[in-house]
Amino acid sequence: MKMLVKNAAVTALWRAAALRPVQKNLVVFTSFYGRGYSDSPAAISDALLKKCPEADIVWLLRAPENAKLPDGVRAVDVNSVKRVLELARAAVWVDNCRKGARRKRKGQFYMQTWHGFALKRIEKDAEDVLPPDYPEYARRDSGQCDLIVSNSSFMTEIYRRSFWYDGEVAELGSPRNDIFFRDDSELRRRVYASLGLPEDRRLVLYAPTFRQDHGLDAYRIDPRMLLSACEKRFGGSWTLLCRLHPSIDDRSGELFDYDGDRLTDATKYPDMAELMYAADMLVTDYSSCMFDFALTGRPCFRFAVDIEAYRSDRNFYFPLDSLPFALAEDNETLADAVMSFDEAEYKERWEAFSAENGIHEDGTAADKCAEIITKIIRGE
Repeated sequence: MKMLVKNAAVTALWRAAALRPVQKNLVVFTSFYGRGYSDSPAAISDALLKKCPEADIVWLLRAPENAKLPDGVRAVDVNSVKRVLELARAAVWVDNCRKGARRKRKGQFYMQTWHGFALKRIEKDAEDVLPPDYPEYARRDSGQCDLIVSNSSFMTEIYRRSFWYDGEVAELGSPRNDIFFRDDSELRRRVYASLGLPEDRRLVLYAPTFRQDHGLDAYRIDPRMLLSACEKRFGGSWTLLCRLHPSIDDRSGELFDYDGDRLTDATKYPDMAELMYAADMLVTDYSSCMFDFALTGRPCFRFAVDIEAYRSDRNFYFPLDSLPFALAEDNETLADAVMSFDEAEYKERWEAFSAENGIHEDGTAADKCAEIITKIIRGE
């Protein structure tokens, strides 16, 4: 009964808010359901601040009182009544996940960036393992969408086939990946300072994805063995940064005994792209971050001890052995892969994979998205 009352109240609020005119310069951003100022929406927001100073930029956040936002950006609680008021009168919505917004109005524009090049099957392709009410929710969201931003011909096909979507797809690149096409030594220093690490330390980022049971059993990486292999193969002193998926970020302290020096918990760092920018190496399992990190040209490895179990859950778009990143199912094999890393072979395999799947990344995606929004605001 309480849920019915709440839904009725929210519906009434949307209807009342829709009586107000659309504010032509208002743009509302959300990333990962309000987890923070991050990912492609943040890159677009930064570009829009420079390109369109008259834009009124609002971010929907879970903890707006703690938000560290650029000057010129307003924070609104994603769970508040004001969220509905802002969405109902905004000229543009930008998101990287399903919105759940109920009533897009005439004159509003919804830009969807999604959040990665897919390895595991998603949306309609994984309908048999999705919650029963998800397809209806996704269809409603896709029905309101005006533009999906893609980084490849492969993802364009996925959006058109599997997102219950028949609208426009633009292959502009991934705004969050523009960071890998610039030289920003100050950003690197900022990451190191935030983590309390000396700048001469080399970093290997361990960033596995989550499991359906939200357990930690699959994360059996041996930090000492991995760091030893890194130092033998590449030289220097190394630190392992651990970043768990946001859905289990409250359990990161259970995984390792962090010392803040050789082994550092980076789970709460607000922006994954910044961590990858600073990292010298990535180790993941099935996360799409591998395809982002490959743009840096730096070594990427996969450590996965539960392949068959994970395959039975979602399955994959690609055979795992067809990817350009070495795959290890135990710590000894991972160490051997690091020790035998061949830069030329790695580059060749990535370039072939990128060409085959039509990956388009050139560092200009955020600017292109901001230009689209600017034209909407200015009525061009």
